[in-house]
Amino acid sequence: MTMNTNNESNGSKRRIRIFDTTLRDGEQAPGASIKPEQKIVIARQLARLGVDVIEPGFAISSPGEFQAIQQISRELQGVEISGFARCVKADIDAAVAATRDAARRRLHLFISSSQIHLDFQLRKTQDEVIRVLREMVAYGKQFVDEIEFSPMDASRASEEFLFRVIESAIDEGASIINVPDTMGYALPEEFGPMFTRIRQNVRGGDTVAYSTHCHNDLGLAVANSLAAIRHGVTQVEVCVNGIGERAGNCSLEELVMAIQTRGDSIGVETGINPGEIYETSRLVSRTMHFPIAYNKPIVGRNAFQHESGIHQDGLLKNRNTYEIMDPEAMGIPRSMIVLGKHSGRHAIKHRIAEYGFRLEDGELEDLYARFKAKADEQKIITDDVLLQLVGESTDSAAEPYALVDLQVLAGSQRSRIASVTVRRAEDGTEGTFAASGEGPLEAVIHCIRQAVPVEAEFEDLELHSLSTGEGAFGEAVVTVQYGGQRYQGTAIHQDIILAAARAYVSACNSVVLSGRANPAKEAAV
Repeated sequence: MTMNTNNESNGSKRRIRIFDTTLRDGEQAPGASIKPEQKIVIARQLARLGVDVIEPGFAISSPGEFQAIQQISRELQGVEISGFARCVKADIDAAVAATRDAARRRLHLFISSSQIHLDFQLRKTQDEVIRVLREMVAYGKQFVDEIEFSPMDASRASEEFLFRVIESAIDEGASIINVPDTMGYALPEEFGPMFTRIRQNVRGGDTVAYSTHCHNDLGLAVANSLAAIRHGVTQVEVCVNGIGERAGNCSLEELVMAIQTRGDSIGVETGINPGEIYETSRLVSRTMHFPIAYNKPIVGRNAFQHESGIHQDGLLKNRNTYEIMDPEAMGIPRSMIVLGKHSGRHAIKHRIAEYGFRLEDGELEDLYARFKAKADEQKIITDDVLLQLVGESTDSAAEPYALVDLQVLAGSQRSRIASVTVRRAEDGTEGTFAASGEGPLEAVIHCIRQAVPVEAEFEDLELHSLSTGEGAFGEAVVTVQYGGQRYQGTAIHQDIILAAARAYVSACNSVVLSGRANPAKEAAV
């Protein structure tokens, strides 16, 4: 099956195929190694996301890797599977065997093309490289119809030799030529036109499809990929969250959303389902233990959040004033307002209204004054603190449940034991509850579940250090699910267990204040 280089959409836009290498190149990032059984979970999510091709790993590297690729090939029959191999016979045999049961598959072969790689890595002459790649492409062609060939470090190779390498691969049956910027060295204005020169100068260059694989060492992976698209490339190799060796690869979500947002200008489209972007990003981050930078485009926590009062006011009137994409269309929970010292009255009024509070003008002014004073102390006003301030301004208890006290006993030889005291706003009563757990947080959560009778599922916890040193403050963000909806709570404290506990109570309070939960009824059940 040769990849279609023509328009594949009903309109005039060219279809760009998304080749995902999160499970191969992405996993090569230091510290990102995952278990074989975790690969199939991510691969299933990639299929739901709508990627065209999955490269599940490097089959020759280990028995577990081979088995994971084999299972993915057998199960995901609706996605093309790429077997990755050096121009080495044993690599090819392993890749072919691991992907044998795929409904659609290709063999992805590579060899270095830059002189520095030939001299110091391969220790081969140019003629020797040509001989090896010809033999191995021809060998691989016996087993599969589709051969993708990559001249590694192409952006630093001499064009004369690069043309020879690509021409040799095409002669032996390669049907997709992937030109990688392996070291993230290229500039967009030079990288894009390279594809035009290849087609013009390589015999058979106009008979194959072209792909690109860009690294992000200079922060140009997405820009270089877009430049390649403008010069006829119909496939881009990407990783979720932009992970990968060194500074990573072209980010799937950034490339896809650049195409979707500016598709009319670029004249291309993809088959990605944007609604699965956020869930895919979170799954990869959690599984590989790779945190996402706050300012990461598309999926970073700040990507759709605003603290400036001017921005907040504009967003609340019309979100298009300061947003060019709809986060909810990507499955990202709507939490665009971050309350801090730059926030204005409009944002504060909007946030407390989400909790069901309507304040008189005098109460709002009192809250605003308290808010500003508190914001000078800790910069960000979290949900639990905001509700405390509302209670002070209205002389009432704004939080349905308040964490009064927490104690944890931890040790290396025993289960952790915790007790919490929680106050109910409805009648002012306090209750103390105890529980144990494998970790201190688990013990605390078990306690709070007894105290706060809301059957919300604890879905996620993020902990972030807000400063350095022994007295550093930590911010906890807890996400719970209830009735198919997600609710978040945030809290800040030097004690990260206490911060997480307050954030969990705050998230449960959000459920109660939304009106979706009836704690009394759930407690009776």
